[in-house]
Amino acid sequence: MTATKSTQFFHQYFEEWITLYKVNSVRPVTLDKYYMTLKWVTKLAPTLRLSDLTKRTYQQLLNDYAVEHERQTTMDFHHQVKSAILDAVDEGLIKHNPTRKIIIKGKRPREKKPKFLNQYEAKKLTKQLQLSADINWDWYILLVLKTGLRFAEALAVTPRDFDFSKQMLSVSKTWNYRGSRGGFQPTKNTSSVRKVRLDWQIAMQFSQMISALPVDQPIFVNGRVFNSTINAHLKALCEKAEIPVISVHGLRHTHASLLLFAGVSIATVAKRLGHSSMTTTQETYLHIIRELESQDGEKIMQQMASLN
Repeated sequence: MTATKSTQFFHQYFEEWITLYKVNSVRPVTLDKYYMTLKWVTKLAPTLRLSDLTKRTYQQLLNDYAVEHERQTTMDFHHQVKSAILDAVDEGLIKHNPTRKIIIKGKRPREKKPKFLNQYEAKKLTKQLQLSADINWDWYILLVLKTGLRFAEALAVTPRDFDFSKQMLSVSKTWNYRGSRGGFQPTKNTSSVRKVRLDWQIAMQFSQMISALPVDQPIFVNGRVFNSTINAHLKALCEKAEIPVISVHGLRHTHASLLLFAGVSIATVAKRLGHSSMTTTQETYLHIIRELESQDGEKIMQQMASLN
């Protein structure tokens, strides 16, 4: 049985492994990434058998993948494939672990686009928003900018999620914008279930607009929603405002960066964004934190000097 199994094509084993270990155990977006990895394995190594998986053949697979992908993407590909290979080693289908001391290569990274706006740029963006009496995508952009919600979290917002007496917005679900039928989905993690405080102005604005809407239906979704459509709309607004072009996710980064520069603690920002730990916040906004630490150093010296 094992001998027959070891002569199986690796892409076939990988597909069975995904079905056995990942289907119904990871989020749909994560499962899609595994299936995309499977497509590349099938394309690059269609005749590679389990019994032929050696350090050399595996390195060649990674090298072939790296020709068309950046180093970080190749690293992600490696981590997914490696998990299946290690299980094959445990099953005795592969004699030795071929993934040890592998070299990760990749294309030169593309020039990085700005991830967030500064306060001056954010204000210029808001001046371009057409905030009509009815819900539109400009209201969606403003809500994400002022709350830091993720793309799918903001799509899933319903009238029932607002508590205007406390100026709070409950985040407990996301919207499946990738699926043709849509529908509510769980949040990214348990830490993502949270309450986000609203400023009085946007709370008052939304209370007037959504009062007559169905309480359990998403206020922004009316048919199929595409990430690219909203990003294109945001791009047009940024260009009109003559500011760097960012994505909807960049609005979330803008929200966080504005809070950090305003002196809000990392712990509070992490909780507001729904990060699973402060480490995620620190790693994502390391450049801002370092800049703030430099400013803190000057404040410390000034404070100590004042004691003389």
